[in-house]
Amino acid sequence: MSGKRFQSETMDEASIKKLAALARLARGDILKMTTLAGSGHPGGSMSSIDFYLVLYSYANIDPKHPDDPDRDRIIISHGHTSPGVYAALGRTGFFPIETAIVNFRKAGSPFEGHVEKGIPGLEWNTGNLGQGLSAGCGFALGAKVLMKDFHVFVAMGCGEQQKGQISEARRFAIKYGLDNLTVIIDYNKRQISGITGEIMPQNIAKNFESDGWRVLEIDGHQFQEIYSAFREGLFSKYPTAIIAHTVMGKGVSFMEGKEDFHGRALNMDEYQKAIQELGVEDDLDHYRQRREGNTLPYEGRKYSIPPLHIQPGTPRDYGKDVKTDNRSAFGNALVDLAKANLCQDGTLPIVVFDCDLAPSTKTTAFAKQFPNHFFQGGIQEHHTATLAGAISTLGLLSFFADFGVFGIDETYNQHRLNDINETNLKLICTHNGLDVGEDGKTHQCIDYIGIMRNLFGYRIIIPADPNQTDRVIRYIAKAEGNFLIAMGRSPIPTILTEDGIPYFATPYEFQYGKADLIRNGDQASIVTTGSMVFRAVEAWRKLKEKGVEVQVLNISCLSDLDLDAILKAAHTGRLITYEDHHVQTGLGSLIANVIAEHGLPVRLRKLGITRYGSSGKPEDLYRMQGLDVDSLVNVVMEEVEGI
Repeated sequence: MSGKRFQSETMDEASIKKLAALARLARGDILKMTTLAGSGHPGGSMSSIDFYLVLYSYANIDPKHPDDPDRDRIIISHGHTSPGVYAALGRTGFFPIETAIVNFRKAGSPFEGHVEKGIPGLEWNTGNLGQGLSAGCGFALGAKVLMKDFHVFVAMGCGEQQKGQISEARRFAIKYGLDNLTVIIDYNKRQISGITGEIMPQNIAKNFESDGWRVLEIDGHQFQEIYSAFREGLFSKYPTAIIAHTVMGKGVSFMEGKEDFHGRALNMDEYQKAIQELGVEDDLDHYRQRREGNTLPYEGRKYSIPPLHIQPGTPRDYGKDVKTDNRSAFGNALVDLAKANLCQDGTLPIVVFDCDLAPSTKTTAFAKQFPNHFFQGGIQEHHTATLAGAISTLGLLSFFADFGVFGIDETYNQHRLNDINETNLKLICTHNGLDVGEDGKTHQCIDYIGIMRNLFGYRIIIPADPNQTDRVIRYIAKAEGNFLIAMGRSPIPTILTEDGIPYFATPYEFQYGKADLIRNGDQASIVTTGSMVFRAVEAWRKLKEKGVEVQVLNISCLSDLDLDAILKAAHTGRLITYEDHHVQTGLGSLIANVIAEHGLPVRLRKLGITRYGSSGKPEDLYRMQGLDVDSLVNVVMEEVEGI
């Protein structure tokens, strides 16, 4: 049946009987794996299993070729129903069902408690409710950009409809005509704490309809209705939402309609009663022996992401008298990248996302010249962060440009899930630090290094001037993985060598993880980053006039420090870290870690933001927190003179 994508108008009786038999066995599988593991979510798995079986039987996805680039994409948003998903996949031939029963929730197994794309048939690691539809939009939009024919199905729970991100995704799907997107909602009316309508009343059908979706309501346990609804979604001119009325714990009388079984495995007495009622074999002891003996290992798969072959184009050089902002350099480099990678047939492997900030994040020029590859998400940062991450797994270079407080602080959970999904997102955040100025403390993102260093797969780069920004953007376009490029708001001067030549202009090439010795000296070292580099250079000049020779070391890569450069700087005996960032969680703390780990005999002074800023000119804000050039000079003099 696989690969036919709901070709027949209706199901024949033989197919319905086959699915009914599989559903009975699958419900037994759900109870066996959760009981054996002693945890899990059997209730929702049993209410979703019928449409899972229809979906994996009739969507265009082949168990023998689960990584076919033209396959339909199936996103399971309510990832806690993993027992049901694994049962459906096992029973439709994606892997031996025994492997899921034996290894469910076992340490080191890919059959985790929430669905993981290390299992064939799955496209997105979920569990944090409310993000699946945004991921589905990313895959559906990617199909449009790539001119692919695959359809995207998103399975969701009814409780998660309370999440605001879902409303963001609904609107985006309508705006961009994602008629290749079909949602099915397991409407069992139960969630952890009780009846869904009592915990948070909502009108799911009206919510989707009001945003322009086609809405169908069906009996979620009738195979013919499920099949017909999916098929109708395929031919709809609009995104389609199927509300499947189901029963939690369906198939076992004492479990039906009971929220107690949402997240609780059965005890042995309950298990034996349920298995007997289902009429399936009770072979739990057999599976327990195999689990304890580790006789059925299953490593899963490495999720396949198409490789990108991006041409970086020719770097731009900003002269010594040019004073512009890093965000403008980003915008210029973005246009250059698009021109360098535009194919003769008009295709372009680059997509850019913005949240109503294009004039400020400098994506406007790209939007005007490549409108079919620019997507305005509106003031919907949570959705856009997930969407931009998901689409990057399809072989598209994805940029998401935003202010720091929105693109980082507001969307940390979304980036965490992107990171877990090993996406290839290029997150460009402007307007960071006190440099944001007059917008005040609510908009001054001062914690982005500490926040994003919590994510194992994100790499953080803070360029020092427009020339380095240009090279950084071209570098990340070719590099695999997630990157955060952070920058300020204000125009800054070009960093020059002592001879007055632009330091980061041609022939400079950006090397990830390498620090830059901007100025030399042996009495102390100012270790700095980003828009504070030019201020450190000015402090170096003033110190030299006082007869004090110090180093200025630019650390642009905050997730992979240049240890050799830091160790050499420590030979001066005095390190002063200087940053437009929270003093306790940024560059200073990272340097302190290096000092402690290597037992360096060096004094450390950390200069950074010690409290929320106010509204005012950046230079005034720096002065108020002892971060202006003169304050830096005074601190260095104190250290050198031993005061």
